[in-house]
Amino acid sequence: MRTPPSVPAAPAAASPSFLDLFTPKLVTVLREGYGLAQMRADALAGLTVAVVALPLSMAIAIASGVSPDRGLYAAIVGGFLVSLLGGSRFQIGGPAGAFIVLVAGTVQQHGVDGLLLATLLSGGILMAMGLLRLGTYIQFIPYPVTVGFTAGIAVIIAGSQIKDLLGLTLGGPEPGPLFDKLPVLWHSLPTVTPAAVAVALGTMAVITGLKRWRPAWPSLLIAVVGAALLTTLANLPVATIGSHFGGIPQGLPLPGLPPLDWARIEAVVPNAIAFALLGSIESLLSAVVADGMTGRRHRSNCELVAQGTANIGAALFGGLCVTGAIARTATNIRAGAHGPVAGLIHALVLLAFVLIAAPLASFIPLAALAGVLAIVAWNMVEKEAFLTLLRSSRGDAAVLLVTFLLTVFRDLTEAIVVGFALGALLFIHRMSQAVSVEAHTPPHPMPPVAEDRPDGAPAERTPYQRDPAVDPGVVVYRLSGAFFFGAASTVGSVLDRIAAAHKALVLDFSGVPVMDSSAANTLCGLARKARRAQVHVVLSGTSPGVRGTLETHGVRPPLATFAPTVDEAVVQAHAALAAPPPPAKGPA
Repeated sequence: MRTPPSVPAAPAAASPSFLDLFTPKLVTVLREGYGLAQMRADALAGLTVAVVALPLSMAIAIASGVSPDRGLYAAIVGGFLVSLLGGSRFQIGGPAGAFIVLVAGTVQQHGVDGLLLATLLSGGILMAMGLLRLGTYIQFIPYPVTVGFTAGIAVIIAGSQIKDLLGLTLGGPEPGPLFDKLPVLWHSLPTVTPAAVAVALGTMAVITGLKRWRPAWPSLLIAVVGAALLTTLANLPVATIGSHFGGIPQGLPLPGLPPLDWARIEAVVPNAIAFALLGSIESLLSAVVADGMTGRRHRSNCELVAQGTANIGAALFGGLCVTGAIARTATNIRAGAHGPVAGLIHALVLLAFVLIAAPLASFIPLAALAGVLAIVAWNMVEKEAFLTLLRSSRGDAAVLLVTFLLTVFRDLTEAIVVGFALGALLFIHRMSQAVSVEAHTPPHPMPPVAEDRPDGAPAERTPYQRDPAVDPGVVVYRLSGAFFFGAASTVGSVLDRIAAAHKALVLDFSGVPVMDSSAANTLCGLARKARRAQVHVVLSGTSPGVRGTLETHGVRPPLATFAPTVDEAVVQAHAALAAPPPPAKGPA
């Protein structure tokens, strides 16, 4: 009989190189082969996304307290760079509703120049995060934090649109915080403009209706164009982009740096960090959503570098901060995009609008854009996920509600940090409960009555002892779960009580995948105490990593011995008990 040839072991997977991690997806797509069919698909998708991004970019800019052209500049320059350099095939970059609160607060504190400087600095921070390969860790943000954070932002966006939805005239500047804003809006209710309410409601009705009955149609653009035509033809007394901002410049501005000095840089650094933190979360979350829709995989660190470059580029051209936009990315995928070329075309279509048709934007009513953002805010809330988390467990509900309330009433960065900390504590608590110490079940079940005992005699045995006469004082216990600092004290106290009642203790570590220094130090203390009490400790089934951690912290002979299996550990324990005790030392 011929012996089959041995199959060589598969080589260990090499760690990815720098080029593997940071090659843009555009390069990957072009290497695969790019023809007319792919170009046609990307052109259609890019045009579709541009139609969605056009009114949305202007609406986000206005809600952020700046002129609408700055939203378009961010979508054009930032969107182009995200698709050119990004690590996701389908990511669409541009201004996002999640940034409205941060941008508006930065403008109020430091002005537009301060906003551009913060955006520029945040781009550098994002690039550094990507080059340091920190993008991998963004995915560890707990799900209740993202759901609560997104819902909180949606509430803030909706609150920021009440003024334009109702056409109110305020006696002074609109406050940023929701608690301060609501009383001012309440006292301004007598100035409500019925025409603005009608335009806003009509815009929302058209968007909702088209989404339901004609989902393939560009509902946002149709609703905004229809509102502009109605307002112009009927001469309605409604504020428009032209009456409020004087229109949109026809063309891109020349690139330039915002005013730089150390005092200003120090003042906007907290805002830049907040932009970078939120931008990294939003963009990588959008990339994960795109992966789930397409089955592809993005390069997170490459995406962060692209987002950083996009923010620097947007700031140089006077635009808002840029991030991956989930809604526009999903629209891009549904429109049949093949790769990043669709994002490039989306940016070029927006540029063509600014160069050719910018004067037409003057007729767009602010109430219509407020209606667009109201729909966006409603769609941002993951309603089913929110209710599910409230019902799932007290811990998840607490993390969700704390993040949501801090987002709405305190600060976005504080909400993320506190929510993440609570989520980490909840995880530690759950992991500590998952660690167990239980009596080991022998591999061969023992008969209910021993052979050398009469029927009816008690059959109780200590765990794993085949017979007390043969196995006196030897007990075997099995540990399972991650043995770490959260469970070290609890497990240590249990093991201490077990060791005090026996002459030899066998601990099976085959169910312990990982151990940290706190747990190893606890076990070292147990072994020292057991040695003083002349209790022999044998550890079985330790993985190389666990054994290395134990030995580093002093758990080695003579404190404890190691065995590959439980049976061999029991043999070692027997041998240790049968060996004569060491001779007592005489007087010095």
